[in-house]
Amino acid sequence: MVKERLWTKDFVFVSIVNFVLMLSMYLLLVTMTTYSIKTYGASASLGGLVASIFVIGSLIGRLFSGKTIQDIGSKKILIMGISTFFILSLFYFLPISIYALIVLRLVQGIALGMATTATGTIVAEVIPSSRNGEGIGYFSMSVVLATAIGPLIGVALVSSIGYTSIFVFSTVMALVSVLLGVVVKAPNIEKIAGAESKAGKGFKLSNFFELNALPVATSMFVAAFAYSGILSFITGYTAEINLVQAGSFYFLVYAVVILLTRPISGPLMDKKGGNSVAYPGLLIFAVGMLLLSQVTTGWGLLLAAAIIGLGYGNFQSTSQALAIKVTPRHRMGLANSTYFIGLDLGLGAGPFVLGFIVPISGYRGMYETLVGLIIVALVVYYFAHGRKEKALTRPQKAAVNE
Repeated sequence: MVKERLWTKDFVFVSIVNFVLMLSMYLLLVTMTTYSIKTYGASASLGGLVASIFVIGSLIGRLFSGKTIQDIGSKKILIMGISTFFILSLFYFLPISIYALIVLRLVQGIALGMATTATGTIVAEVIPSSRNGEGIGYFSMSVVLATAIGPLIGVALVSSIGYTSIFVFSTVMALVSVLLGVVVKAPNIEKIAGAESKAGKGFKLSNFFELNALPVATSMFVAAFAYSGILSFITGYTAEINLVQAGSFYFLVYAVVILLTRPISGPLMDKKGGNSVAYPGLLIFAVGMLLLSQVTTGWGLLLAAAIIGLGYGNFQSTSQALAIKVTPRHRMGLANSTYFIGLDLGLGAGPFVLGFIVPISGYRGMYETLVGLIIVALVVYYFAHGRKEKALTRPQKAAVNE
């Protein structure tokens, strides 16, 4: 049997668009707090709001773009999102108040939420069904790389050139996304007229969430909540245990491990099912978190980064692929937005809640607690999706064989 083609122009271009958008997001996310404090004399809490309000905007954008994609198409939402993101990038160069900056960050977050929901939907549409896990795995590396490279570029630019450089870089990235997004072709997905017309009447949860994808998104929320403890507190933790130099390579090692293992985990999911990656992924994630909580050397820290990359990184891409796999093709936009809402809620709510735990238990105690939370994520995955996976994915496999 000849493999269906995966690396098409549209697949590559959409992946690049997603990468440069997320790169810009993470670059600004790690620098806006200090920028607000130094430029506006803002308090630490207000500076944190300037940074985090972007995530809230992204959630709003995802919430409403899922249904809108069904109505007007993923390509139009993509163009609207990236064009708005680019235009708003220019406002960073204007002398505005800190409250105007907060509004700017909120609206730009909404634009990014729209654009990245569209990119995820377009990719799901252009990937052959027989290579769903593999394709989503490669696509999700655009987020993984952005998570690792964005903060590195942001800190390097600020320390060597100044804050204006991060705004120039972000604007250039936005322009690149516009140029590539314009030439992307999104397949036309036929609507089921009767169902869609009924769904559009009145307020229904199914108008904003894909209920088939909700179980997977719920398990992703719990796992992302645990991972947020690393995103938000790894810098403080490594400073406390005197491993700052090794800590600066943490996300690089994390990304490299995912790059090396994704070509294996994606095809494995397609052949053996999502459980073959999800269960080991969460268990390995728990082991990595436990090691992180006890680490005393630089090599130990980087080993923890590698193990967590192998575990959480592959669970993240697998759960996205599963959210799409159990969803009717005409509702892929809602499936993607539902998945990413779960992911973003976990990453956004985690730091706030965990911030109350750190003063009581310390960083090590917090990470030990998160080991238990990862086990909870595994249990949630089992009851929400894992035990039913064969029954849920059998229709898709049958369709592929036909």
